Amino acid sequence: MAPSLSKLAQNQNAIVSIAGTVAALLVILYGKQVRENRKQNQRPEDKIQYFIKEKKDKRTQKAHVNKLFFKQLRVLLGIIIPKTWSIESGLLLVIAGSLIARSISDIWMIQSATAIESTIITMNRKKFLESLLHYMSALPAISVVNNVLKWSIGELKLRFRTNLSYHLYNEYLKGFTYYKMSNLDNRIANADQILTTDIDKFCESVTDLYSNVCKPLLDIFIYVYRLTTNLGGQTPGVLLLYLLFSGVFLTHLRKPTGRLTVLEQKLEGEFRYVNSRLITNSEEIAFYKGNNREKLTILASFNKLRDHLRKFLEFRVGMGIIDNMIAKYIATAVGFYAVSMPFFDKNHPLLTGDQSSERLSRYYTFGRMLVKLAEAIGRLVLAGREMSRLAGFTARMTELIQVLKDINNGHYERTMVSNSSVADADIGVGKGLIKFQDNIINFENVPLVTPNGDVLVKDLNFEVKSGMNVLVCGPNGCGKSSLFRILGELWPIWGGKMTKPPAGKLFYIPQRPYMTLGTLRDQIIYPHTHDEMKRRGKSDSDLLHYLELVQLSYIQSREKGLDAIEDWIDVLSGGEKQRIAMARLFYHNPQFAILDECTSAVSVDVEGSMYRFCRRAGITLFTVSHRKSLWEHHDYYLKFDGHGDYVFAPIDSATEEFGS
Repeated sequence: MAPSLSKLAQNQNAIVSIAGTVAALLVILYGKQVRENRKQNQRPEDKIQYFIKEKKDKRTQKAHVNKLFFKQLRVLLGIIIPKTWSIESGLLLVIAGSLIARSISDIWMIQSATAIESTIITMNRKKFLESLLHYMSALPAISVVNNVLKWSIGELKLRFRTNLSYHLYNEYLKGFTYYKMSNLDNRIANADQILTTDIDKFCESVTDLYSNVCKPLLDIFIYVYRLTTNLGGQTPGVLLLYLLFSGVFLTHLRKPTGRLTVLEQKLEGEFRYVNSRLITNSEEIAFYKGNNREKLTILASFNKLRDHLRKFLEFRVGMGIIDNMIAKYIATAVGFYAVSMPFFDKNHPLLTGDQSSERLSRYYTFGRMLVKLAEAIGRLVLAGREMSRLAGFTARMTELIQVLKDINNGHYERTMVSNSSVADADIGVGKGLIKFQDNIINFENVPLVTPNGDVLVKDLNFEVKSGMNVLVCGPNGCGKSSLFRILGELWPIWGGKMTKPPAGKLFYIPQRPYMTLGTLRDQIIYPHTHDEMKRRGKSDSDLLHYLELVQLSYIQSREKGLDAIEDWIDVLSGGEKQRIAMARLFYHNPQFAILDECTSAVSVDVEGSMYRFCRRAGITLFTVSHRKSLWEHHDYYLKFDGHGDYVFAPIDSATEEFGS
């Protein structure tokens, strides 16, 4: 009977092994077949996807667990743990203490469970009830330990995310960095992805790695000490040797994990970006009936993400098979072999004497400790997988920090610069000078150069003092917007010298004014807060006066006062938004204002009254407009011809030329 059972068990093991091998092969073959089918049946969105892939995959950043990774991680740890003695450091100690208490609890539970089982085997009912009561009395304390550990890990992750988010947003929203990152520098296409999802995943990965490494290390130390003391160093030594070789082998196999994680996050960000573009530009797309074209773009991005996720899944499945074999099953088998060595030695000092009564108890106690040691070694080996994933997030965080640092230092990288038309050695990013002076705007030999390096005007020279309203005109792409972006310090100066008022004394109103989240009051005083408005000595009656000047008094009655909160982008019409923007200008009362077609949806009579108030308030205007009704409100004109030339002259002296 016994041989037949043994043979049956061997047959079952063989069947399980064959089934596992077949399943692994099916997964690999399925992935290969899917890729081949996609190549044979390419759809329109697949062709777009191919173009995107060729364009961006060259920039994919590699991420491995190496010296560079630990250097980058050390910098990030300095951000998320700001001080040696901080709440974060205290939480790390709480986690360490909880892990120690948990390991001690595990050993105590092993010994208590063995004692209970011994009383059952020896049929000692009284001792059994005492041992069971003793065992149950400690369970509440063990439960508290486990939940304190869970709370401290969650709180630590939240604090890590808070510190890193505050640091990155302070850099991202410093000056015009947020604008320059998307308009002057193209190294990072999806900053929102990194600032939201990637930060959360990085902090979660760091926290989990700390607990997942500390607990196995602590278990290994405790169990090695207990086993070495009782069984000698040979038994735990076998497992530690296995840890060394398996760890090196698996770390080598997991190298692609970091790179694949980086690419996954980039593709997730790209997919979210194309979806947000559809929402942002939904009206224009609807007018063009561009839904089919946008569908191709979105599906192209999705298919690219899907193919990568499938490839990553196949890699993880393959690694999972190897991980389970090496870090779990083989480790457990090695553990059984190691624990058997002293018990097969009849002369072992631990097993001498009355072996019949103590042998089973000792085997259970030390055997379970050794199995726990094997599990700890397995978890430590598997922690390498989390470290490879962390390397990907670390690379993403480091890339963002480096780009933010470069932009704040005036260094930009843009792919198109190499194709620019700049050939003058005197022209270059940051070679121009800016001087701040009240009541004057002066350009001395300042070139108008786009971020791509295209020169629109080689040398721009003009001077405007307070009271000299200027009308700016010219064809599309001639340099009107470039002039204002340089004047607003959104774009760097490539040469010459620019004199302008200090920050806060130059105001810009675009054709489509920005409506912030908040009350009607917030729309008028933006970007100030209510407290800043009070510190400026302004009151709600002043705001109502500005609304009256732009003939919007009915808005505060219709919307139930200045404290009304609405979705102002949808509630207000195009003309109402432009008049709110003019009320915003009256509130800030700057020395100079740039009006970029900002009254195109306003009637001529209302427009005239607003311009007359600006003249009375002493606000000097730069206006981009083609309305002849605005000539009477301006003294000079600046006309670009679109070929690198311009004219700056009084309107009265060249009305005919200006009208052309």
